[in-house]
Amino acid sequence: MRILIVSNTYAPAANGQSVFVTNLAEGLVRQGHRVAVATPTAARHLHGEVRNGVELTFVPALHLSSWHEDVYINLAPRRAIDGLVAAFRPDVVHIQDHYPLCWSAVNVARRRGLPVLGTNHFMPQNLDPYIPVPKEVRPWLHRGLWWWMMRLYNRLDVVTTQSRRAAAILREEGLRPPTHPVSCGIDLQRFRPNPALNRRGWCRRYGLDPERITLLFVGRLDGEKRLDTLFQALARLERDDVQLALAGKGAAQERLRILARRLGLGERVHFLGYVPGVDLPSLLNTADIFVMPSDAELLSIATLEAMACARPVLAARAQALPELVVEGVNGALFRPADPEDAARALSGLIEQRHRWPAMGAASRRRARAHEWTDTLRIYERIYASLLPASPQPDFFFPGDRLPVHDPTIDRTILEQERGASNTFDAWRRKPD
Repeated sequence: MRILIVSNTYAPAANGQSVFVTNLAEGLVRQGHRVAVATPTAARHLHGEVRNGVELTFVPALHLSSWHEDVYINLAPRRAIDGLVAAFRPDVVHIQDHYPLCWSAVNVARRRGLPVLGTNHFMPQNLDPYIPVPKEVRPWLHRGLWWWMMRLYNRLDVVTTQSRRAAAILREEGLRPPTHPVSCGIDLQRFRPNPALNRRGWCRRYGLDPERITLLFVGRLDGEKRLDTLFQALARLERDDVQLALAGKGAAQERLRILARRLGLGERVHFLGYVPGVDLPSLLNTADIFVMPSDAELLSIATLEAMACARPVLAARAQALPELVVEGVNGALFRPADPEDAARALSGLIEQRHRWPAMGAASRRRARAHEWTDTLRIYERIYASLLPASPQPDFFFPGDRLPVHDPTIDRTILEQERGASNTFDAWRRKPD
């Protein structure tokens, strides 16, 4: 097949949408498909290149780097998209967002009678830290942002999103086309436990104390990740044997440094900056507990990669994260934006140190439901179903067969997990 993917972000940008789109495009090429990707660029002229077999077209755009380094706005992209579609002749168009480049792609595809699939990575809450409006106004702002997105996505043939929770949100907001949860997928061969890892060596490499319990966050240091909640929880913990490592960069980095100093966490919080992808599996295996305090995750690839490396997880009980983390089975959950509850959950995990290996094994088991090759096969089936000669199947997809969350494991293991969860929950509720 000839597949045109249109996205407002692509590698080397380090965000979930970029990672997914890059993996999808390159994976489809390896499967023998011809793939073109249209994405914005700050350059003044339309240009292209072939990267890892993917035919990239860079469309000139305004780069709003003062707002966020990953934000581009194409002012008049229709001519470029029209030319690309005429030259590439795609069988299907796959958009990744509702920004101007994708609007043009849908308009051109509809005029030419091409099927269009859309994947959603958007939540209005992700924009809250960057749009300073009064708290009372936010619900109206969110409603307007959803309306803007639905105007485009309700014109599509099929919509996918990363989790069951994400699909439910879209339906609640008025999405009409068939909507299916399909995991973004992870590489279980690359991200896996490494018992032979030289932990001390990797700690030294990144300036960490190998004698301390290491909490690790991987992702953008941006406001919607709610890292301030984690900092405040760590300060409440009042333990010198716990350190937090932050792998990534972002707009909130300097503010977080100031907060760490103000809370007296200077030696216990380590800003690692950008971590090369080749180092990431080893760094994850160096950590004792992976942390994800965000309250706006439609899946969280970073959390899945940590789970694949058999790490226990501390996460906010928000959006799709409870689909990944089961209380007392492979980690602990806390009320979002509640430092006190986060501190209590973290303390519980630390006190249950003897259960970390079992929790890590449960994480790995749950991560297997997100094998990247399964995700790739499902997208191939979706594309094929949209072609004119294809029958419209029921394949779509009996939900339990999707490679997302709640992996198929035998009844005995499920009962053991529920028992462990109940025990852990009772322990957490003990009075101090």
